[in-house]
This record gives sequence, structure tokens and C-alpha cells, in this order.
Amino acid sequence: MIRLLLALVPAIWIVAIAIIAVQNATSVSFRLLNLQSIEMPFGVLLAFCVAAGMLLAALVLLVLGGNPLRASQKRRPEP
Repeated sequence: MIRLLLALVPAIWIVAIAIIAVQNATSVSFRLLNLQSIEMPFGVLLAFCVAAGMLLAALVLLVLGGNPLRASQKRRPEP
């Protein structure tokens, strides 16, 4: 059941990004502090931000050594 959920979450994100990208085809630029990116479609910028967030979360889990799936399996008593 958890594997199905882990497969559905990225799939829902991809569909949501596709819908938002089609509805918002205007060009935007990303500004962080004093830096500004080139102008690109909103959907492309959103896809990059989602990918960066997923990579950052994976990196944090890797550094902290946490694996929620493995931790829940260790707690189960064996029959």
C-alpha cells in the first residue's frame, strides 16, 4: 500500500504541473535576493522548483540517515 502511495504522489504532481503549465503559458523570471533568472514559462519554472525540492528532501534524508519505510518495518514484531 505504501509503494502505491509513493508512486501516486509524483504522478499527481506531474499532472498538476502539466495542468498549471497549460493554463499559465506566460513568461516569468525568478528573483532571489539580487539575482534574476532568464524569462521562462511558468510551468517550466514550477517543474524546476518541484524537482529541486524533491532532491533537497532526498538529500536531507540521506544526510540524516532516515528511511521512514525501513524504520516502520523494524518496529513490527515478527510472527
